[in-house]
This record gives sequence, C-alpha cells and structure tokens, in this order.
Amino acid sequence: MENKLIDVILARRSIRRYKDRPVEKEKIDALVRCAAAAPSAGNGRPVHFIVIRDRVVLDGIAKVHPYGAMLAQAPVAVVICADKDKNPLSRSYWEQDCGAAMENLLIAAQAMDLGAVWLGVCHLPDEGAEIRSMIHVPDHVPIMGIASIGYPDEEKRPHSGEPAERLHLERW
Repeated sequence: MENKLIDVILARRSIRRYKDRPVEKEKIDALVRCAAAAPSAGNGRPVHFIVIRDRVVLDGIAKVHPYGAMLAQAPVAVVICADKDKNPLSRSYWEQDCGAAMENLLIAAQAMDLGAVWLGVCHLPDEGAEIRSMIHVPDHVPIMGIASIGYPDEEKRPHSGEPAERLHLERW
C-alpha cells in the first residue's frame, strides 16, 4: 500500500547523532503543536512540554541521564511531563497521554526530515530527580521522557513493520 503517512511512520527510527545545525523555531513550534494534538484520556490534557535549546542545560542532562549522551550533540530537546493532579483521569492515564504526545512528536520530526530519539525518564531509578531539579519541574509533575532532536547525521533503513510472530488473530 502506497501512503505518505505510512511511509513516514515506517521510516521513523531512533536517531542519536546530529549535524551541527540548529532546528528552526517554526519546526520546533510544529513539533510541539503535533505533540499537543495527541489523544488524551477524557480530553484531560495534563501534558506539558519544555523546549530546551540552552547548551548548558542539554549538556547537563546528557551527563546525568544514563542513556542521554546524544543530548550533548542535539540542538534541541523537548521534555514531556504531566500534571497528574489536573483531573481524576490524569492520575491513572498520564503515561498514556504523554506516550501519545511523544509518538506524535517523533513522527512529526521524521516528516520534517529531523531525527529524534525518545529517552525515558519516569522509570529511571531516581525518577529523573536531577533532571527535574535542572529544569525546575514541580514535584507533582512527573517527567515521562525527553525527545532529543536534530538534523540526522546518520542513516537507518526503514522498519519493515512486519509483526511476524507477534501477530495473533482472534486469540493468542
């Protein structure tokens, strides 16, 4: 099946090396708009976005995140977190809301010829306490993840998308 959106989804890969080139403000704005348009449980919209371009902050997070070395090269990152106290559904579904926002952002990045990778934070041993402190995130707002973003300086072949032995019809 030939479809531009499906091609973008299958071409999306985790990119960890970036060119020394800034990402345009218009593209950053579009990424956040796409992320903010993701579905949300009960339309509660607890998800917040922190755009980071400050080199000192990106380098600092790269040092404390166990898998975040690429942030030292990335021109921009978007932190995705949630105000779980915004409404009753947010307490139960904040991770799904944030995950949907992150996936929208990653797909939008691919569509704009940007590379990105999802760095989990909320399940780190310290739940991202050092990162939270660096960017002043309130204690009641968990950080789900960080998208490291830039113009790719590596190429990866698209995924086939074939589920193979993971596909079950009608029952397991």
